[in-house]
Amino acid sequence: MKYSRFEDLPVWQAASDLALRIFAIGEKTPLRRHRSLRDQIERAALSVSNNIAEGFERGTTPELLTFLYIARGSAGEVRSMLCLMERMGAFSDLKSEISNLKSLAESISRQLRGWAGTLQDSPIRGQRYLTSKTRRVDQARHERDEFLHELDTLRKKT
Repeated sequence: MKYSRFEDLPVWQAASDLALRIFAIGEKTPLRRHRSLRDQIERAALSVSNNIAEGFERGTTPELLTFLYIARGSAGEVRSMLCLMERMGAFSDLKSEISNLKSLAESISRQLRGWAGTLQDSPIRGQRYLTSKTRRVDQARHERDEFLHELDTLRKKT
């Protein structure tokens, strides 16, 4: 499936949800007492969705990859701080919520890794480089690959 807007990307939606949930937990008493931790985790959580959006809007595969890895790093940063919070006694009442947030951050990291892996293997250089000529070349390559696959299937049957 092709996406034309970053807002439609499932990974961006998950990252946006992560940021909203981090901001919500930041309103709770234990995190309000730890201002620097609250500020850092909120910034890191917001960075995940923002970097996905920025990379998507850049229009080239190499730039998108760069921003996906930055987003993935930010998701790891969120997870690291959540691990620290789990170990701090002040957050014992939030243990279940913290665990759920860690799982969400890890899921986002996996999605970003999978997307980046797919992009690294792609011959497409990005939207910015698509012209009518490159679209025709890609279509011809796709049709050739389908033909060769059908031919191979027929050979195996005989």
